Amino acid sequence: MKSDTKKKIVRRLQIVQGQLKGLMKMIEDEKYCIEIITQSNAIKEALSGVENLMLENHLSTHVLHQMKIGKEKKLSMRC
Repeated sequence: MKSDTKKKIVRRLQIVQGQLKGLMKMIEDEKYCIEIITQSNAIKEALSGVENLMLENHLSTHVLHQMKIGKEKKLSMRC
């Protein structure tokens, strides 16, 4: 994994961790349902961002490497 990508992913996951703690507290405190749903959606979006970074990393490292060494057939079997 690229170093800068790893740092970005770890940072985003730390933020998600904080958001999850906040969400748990909101539920414990019986906050308004719409506020909880809004926070939950924010967490989903943050995780989607992590997935995007992982996919970008995969395409620019592993897939590119396999193409360079002539293993395109191996790639099509995994997708």
